[in-house]
Amino acid sequence: MDIDWKEVVSYAIILIIVLIAAQHLSVVVSGSMEPVFYRGDIVILEKADFFGIQEFDPNDVQVGDVVVYDASWYDQPVIHRVINITDINGTTMYVIKGDNNDRPDPYYVTADQIEQRVVTLGDNLIVIPKIGYLSLWLRGL
Repeated sequence: MDIDWKEVVSYAIILIIVLIAAQHLSVVVSGSMEPVFYRGDIVILEKADFFGIQEFDPNDVQVGDVVVYDASWYDQPVIHRVINITDINGTTMYVIKGDNNDRPDPYYVTADQIEQRVVTLGDNLIVIPKIGYLSLWLRGL
C-alpha cells in the first residue's frame, strides 16, 4: 500500500487550520450580553497571547470593546464590555459590565487580566448564532 503524501499533508494542513480556528472561538454561556449576543452563540476572538503572538495589546483596549477577562469573582473567563477606563495610583483600570446587567462587574480589571477581545467587522461584533448549543449541552451547562 502506497502512502499518498499529498493527501496526508493536505489533511494535516486542514487539521492545523481547524485547531487554530477553534482557539479563536468561544461559546456564550449566559445572557449577560443580550441583545448583542445570546447564550449558545459563538463569538470570534483575537488573543493577547496566542503561542507568543500578540494579536492585540490589552493596553490598547477602548471603551466599547467586548473583552474576555480572567475575573477574580468568577471561576470562568467572563465576556463583557468595557464601559470606562480610569487611572488608579498610576495603573490603568477597566470598568467592565455585561450589556444586560444592571451594574458593572464587582471589581476593576487590569490589562493583565484581559486575555481576548471579540473581533469586530466595522462596528459589528462577529457572532455566529446558536450553533454553540451543542457544546453547552455536552458540557452540562
